[in-house]
Amino acid sequence: MADAAHIPDEAETRAKWGNFAFSPDYKKKADIYIGRYPAGRQQSAVMALLDLAQRQVGEETKTQGWLPVPVIEYVAQYLGMPYMRAYEVATFYTMYNLAPVGRYHVQVCGTTPCMLRGSDDIMAACKNRGLVKGATTPDGLFTLTEVECMGNCSSAPMVQINDDNFEDLDYDSMTAILGDLADGKQPKIGTQLPGRHTVEPYGGPTTLKAMVDKNHDYRGEW
Repeated sequence: MADAAHIPDEAETRAKWGNFAFSPDYKKKADIYIGRYPAGRQQSAVMALLDLAQRQVGEETKTQGWLPVPVIEYVAQYLGMPYMRAYEVATFYTMYNLAPVGRYHVQVCGTTPCMLRGSDDIMAACKNRGLVKGATTPDGLFTLTEVECMGNCSSAPMVQINDDNFEDLDYDSMTAILGDLADGKQPKIGTQLPGRHTVEPYGGPTTLKAMVDKNHDYRGEW
């Protein structure tokens, strides 16, 4: 698992983020999420609003974003809920960053399927690029975190970088992805194996082949 996040000094954090408020665009999105719940149930939108707040912080800092305490307090107040309840959500889900991260948050899965298929090589590629687990590179570009299963076991090993998954990795492909990001290029998202599109078997599907190109009703054949 990842090393504990280093949360900045509270006085410094409050000085910088104490006046946080949703921008007009983010406020519009927040109110749309709140409107999806019945009257009096607006607190159900807390996960969505924390995500929006983190993304706004990311835009303002040109990073992947994080949730300073004053920002969490703002979201709680916006929803009319105790701060601690919003904080409990932010600390439970790893999608929320409680400390500053870099422009690209590299989350490497180290659970058993990924480990058996070479996640150590992925970590080595990150290390050789200057990434250190639980830290941000001096240029502010990358933050490296080791995480538990992210549900891509059929295409292990994998990493999540910001909102995108990169799968079927090895040392060379991971090195290339980090290089592209450092150069301002967009690497290929998803599987890195040529000819593989999702998690179908190597060499193509072995069953339900008629479903590859279009929807097919098998009921008359069974």
